[in-house]
Amino acid sequence: MNYISDRIMQMAESETLAMTQAARELKAQGKDVISLSIGEPDFNTPEIVKEAAKKAIDDNFTHYPPVPGYADLREAISLKFKRDNNLDYKPEQIIVSTGAKQSIYQLVMATVNPGDEVIIPTPFWVSYKAIVQVAGGKCVYVQTKIENDFKITPQQLEAAITPKTKLIMFSSPSNPTGMLYTKAELKALADVLAKYEHILVMADEIYEHINFVGKHESIAQFENIKDRVITVNGVAKGFAMTGWRIGFIGAPTAIVKACNKLQGQVTSATCSIAQKATVAAMLINPAESEDIINMRNKFLQRRDLVYSLLQEIPDIKVCLPQGAFYFFPEVSAYYGTSYKDFKINNSTDLSMYLLHEANVATVMGVAFGDDKCIRLSYATSEDLLKEAIRRIKEALAKLQ
Repeated sequence: MNYISDRIMQMAESETLAMTQAARELKAQGKDVISLSIGEPDFNTPEIVKEAAKKAIDDNFTHYPPVPGYADLREAISLKFKRDNNLDYKPEQIIVSTGAKQSIYQLVMATVNPGDEVIIPTPFWVSYKAIVQVAGGKCVYVQTKIENDFKITPQQLEAAITPKTKLIMFSSPSNPTGMLYTKAELKALADVLAKYEHILVMADEIYEHINFVGKHESIAQFENIKDRVITVNGVAKGFAMTGWRIGFIGAPTAIVKACNKLQGQVTSATCSIAQKATVAAMLINPAESEDIINMRNKFLQRRDLVYSLLQEIPDIKVCLPQGAFYFFPEVSAYYGTSYKDFKINNSTDLSMYLLHEANVATVMGVAFGDDKCIRLSYATSEDLLKEAIRRIKEALAKLQ
């Protein structure tokens, strides 16, 4: 007897988490595995944030918080949106959830009906596809190219729109490519979307503070579509707070109320202590914070190192990421090759080959909607990055 629902049977496991688990299992067997699969900063949470959490415990913030989040946190997030993004989200237009992933899940469940179409430029973060499918929506993928820095054009966007389109989902800076949209590029997309009032826009800005080219740009800044944009953010990446599990959205009031209704039935409010810690994080000015600046500078150094090393490997294509902490090299030139019992026909084969032959964990590009590539995270030390790329280069050289 199968007791598991069809929706769960049909749902794909998160490939990033699966590869991380595979790497951990090999490490437990004594293998010297270097993991480039996990999307987590290898930095510690700022001291001021940790102190705020300790104070919250001492002050007995250990009871149920309001479902959308504490009022002072939503006020702090409102101030953050204005300070960092020049966006006017009032506290009642904000809901705090247990990670940005829950924020995205609730947004989709609150807005997408079965049969609605959701435009997702590829490559995309792995969970977008699964979340839309759980809601009964239809994913409409728009394939971007490495030659265009993996960014969708206004022409591609317009060609994908139909009367059934309900939502477009994208991230900037991007997971998995590290690319980001300029203000001019976002305006061009906004001008297309402005013509279609039935379409909502989800802008995933979780990597906002890991940006190597200057000021972050939000698509919600444009007057002609701002009332249809849902801005998703959180503290995991920019504040090295992955384990605190705090995400949030700024959105039209009706959408926030719908997400609040769903959250009240699913998790209620997120952790009271993590919320109080996040108040301190939101009051940090990223332009003046040594923690954020130092982390970004360290990621920039690693990016430049990995870029130079990847360029030394024959037959891969790589573009220079402008944010986040990922590379998404095109490796399809190695498809059709083999070594020992390994036959390489796709990105999954190549990632598994590198895991077992080179003891380096990557993530197959097919998980992100582009089977020609693999994703590498450089959220680890320079010594490990040098050794990992050396191993990758050596393993790829064995393929014939």
